[in-house]
Amino acid sequence: MAEQSLKDKTVKGVAWSGIDNVAQFGVSFIVSIVLARLLSPDDYGLIGIITIFTTICNSLINAGFGQALIRKNNITDDDYNTVFFANLGISVFLYVILFVSSPIIAVFFDRVELILLIRVTTIGLIIGALGLVQQTRLTKRIDFKTQTKITLTATVLSGIIGILLAFLGCGVWSLVAQGLVSQSLRTILLWVYNKWMPSLCFSMNSFRELFGFGWKMMVSGVLANVWQELYQVVIGKYYSPASLGQYTRAKHFSDLLSSNVTNVVQRVTYPVLSEIQNDKNRMVDAYRRIIKTTMFITTISMFFLGAISQPLIYCLIGAKWHEASAYLPIICIIGSLYPLHAINLNMLQVQGRSDLFLKLEIVKKIIGIAPIAIGIVVGIMPMLYAGIIVGVISFFLNSYYSGRILGYSSWMQIVDIAPSYIIATIIAVIVWPFKYIPVTSWIVLLVQLFVGMISFILINNKIKLKEYQEIREIVDSQALIKKLFKIRKYDN
Repeated sequence: MAEQSLKDKTVKGVAWSGIDNVAQFGVSFIVSIVLARLLSPDDYGLIGIITIFTTICNSLINAGFGQALIRKNNITDDDYNTVFFANLGISVFLYVILFVSSPIIAVFFDRVELILLIRVTTIGLIIGALGLVQQTRLTKRIDFKTQTKITLTATVLSGIIGILLAFLGCGVWSLVAQGLVSQSLRTILLWVYNKWMPSLCFSMNSFRELFGFGWKMMVSGVLANVWQELYQVVIGKYYSPASLGQYTRAKHFSDLLSSNVTNVVQRVTYPVLSEIQNDKNRMVDAYRRIIKTTMFITTISMFFLGAISQPLIYCLIGAKWHEASAYLPIICIIGSLYPLHAINLNMLQVQGRSDLFLKLEIVKKIIGIAPIAIGIVVGIMPMLYAGIIVGVISFFLNSYYSGRILGYSSWMQIVDIAPSYIIATIIAVIVWPFKYIPVTSWIVLLVQLFVGMISFILINNKIKLKEYQEIREIVDSQALIKKLFKIRKYDN
């Protein structure tokens, strides 16, 4: 029996997942620009502190069950029911802990208003847990089209509410309301579009099987998030919420690209490549193409974003965010490596090596103590520079096992991504000096955008990398429409 080709399935998945992320982060970006002009860095800093705890809790709530469900081939309704009630139970338990401990957190950061903010904001943990299985079912079917509809609706409506509340002078509570409305709408729509309904069933056999794989992913996720959020803890505790607000704004700009690309790649390649997990040669070929294409997009985008950081931030959210414009170029360099980390770790997940995944996370987090210590003793900028070094070391650690298990070594990956980094560096070096032109930020930004675009086209037309040619084919409007709606290719 013929099966849908891997390439066609991946292209469709990437396209819809990309649209989903663009919808979510694009609309959020527009909303955040408006809110950043209405609110203060201190407001964003308070939400940044709360995000430290919600991010870690979300890793615990999922407990790796989502990855386990996607990877399992013969899934049963008992599996879904078990995960649903496990997620819900963990979310309620964590909410109670945060509710009780909120006064302690407020004392630690010396902000009494955090007590009520935490107790209200973290209700979203329970709301989100109600939709995790529904989202996993859609992801397992590689149905990102439905997820796109849900994301766009929830993001737009919650953004409108957040902006209206900010105009009415609600301050930080406009951000809280935006988050809760977005989470609520997303969960409701997941239930509307996904017809599955849980039944009162909890299977210990199913729990043990799924948790046997998932707990290592959970611990790995918690470790990753703890270390990521520790940067915010250091800034929020040893500097100020206002400085944290500056950092989170810069991180938000960076995440619009790096996290977007990383999420798209992870969401699509994991379920798709799980289907060929026993075909080693096909796996290596698929991952090489994914890495080369993904890093081509990421490195050039991130380096260019870093080069235009100051005029971009000044034009969009104002000069009061000057500190964020200084952080952004360094964060962009760190962020350019995120998709590479994710893809290498994805290889281990598909191969069922969650044990190695966990070991890697533990080692990397021990190394990651260095930038945090530097941030406490020296300053924020040195902490970010140290983060670049840790990112490079993490690449070699992540790719080590890819080389051992699949034969795709660190050196092979460096050779594959080197052209992308060279092109990205050249474009950034060309664009960066234009920031010193003594004209308004809007003119500087327009000049940099024009010069960057021309440089990108000329360099790539001259070098003619295969990744560039493939991307041109995919983004061709007629080809994309055909791939999304009409063409069905089959392997013989």
